[in-house]
Amino acid sequence: MKFGVAVFPTEYAISLTELAPAAEQLGFESLWVAEHTHIPTSRESPWAGGPELPKHYWHTLDPFVALTAAALASKTIRIATGICLLIERDPIHTAKETASLDLISNGRFIFGVGGGWNREEMADHGTDFKTRWKLLRERVEAVKAIWTQDVAEYHGELVDFGPMWCWPKPVQKPHPPVILGGSGPKILERVVRYADGWMPNRGDVIERIPELQRMAKDAGRDRIPVTYYPKASSEEIERLDKAGVDRCIWYVPADGRDAALKKLDELGAMIRPYLKD
Repeated sequence: MKFGVAVFPTEYAISLTELAPAAEQLGFESLWVAEHTHIPTSRESPWAGGPELPKHYWHTLDPFVALTAAALASKTIRIATGICLLIERDPIHTAKETASLDLISNGRFIFGVGGGWNREEMADHGTDFKTRWKLLRERVEAVKAIWTQDVAEYHGELVDFGPMWCWPKPVQKPHPPVILGGSGPKILERVVRYADGWMPNRGDVIERIPELQRMAKDAGRDRIPVTYYPKASSEEIERLDKAGVDRCIWYVPADGRDAALKKLDELGAMIRPYLKD
């Protein structure tokens, strides 16, 4: 099993230039950052975590700027979005940003994406909540086309552009892995259709893994990796490992350097028995 840490990168959180090498030294495989461009003050959309939305949701740095800092400060740890709200981003710009990050990191980028939950936030970007999943699929497919084709074009219902040249191309071939977040009733179908991994955020994860792998096999695909954010305990690691989870990720606090390093050390001690020499 692989292990990762995640953080909401903010101006008051631990610097990514310190967190990335510290996590790398402790044996963590990946570092994940969240994204929100802004949070509308109306706060009409309910947050699954409770009635009060933590302020770091509207204090997040741009994920690709934050991950560039992490990449330049580290050597081996993978850098990832968990998740990038591609439904709020131009796919051409995003293809260039992600390919640039993969190049700068020498092929360490993981592209986590999702459909999002905040209706008001995505509406400010011109995104319709009802069609966000179709938009996400088309934007992922468009980004992949730009990543992999010397002369790229894409023609969908919501994303459409003619032949273009766009460089750089990613170091990873055929492209960086696309990990799809979400736990809705259609998420497994979506993962099998256009993603390289599944990252559920709640719900019956273990119970759905056999179904995911059956669907992958029926579609002629290899086994699809599963990434999850569990409780921090050895018992949970062992339970999820047996169930077929490939990667566990835990958040460190976004409210200061000392709190983040303390949590990181605790997590590092927890995973140490599971690391290969």
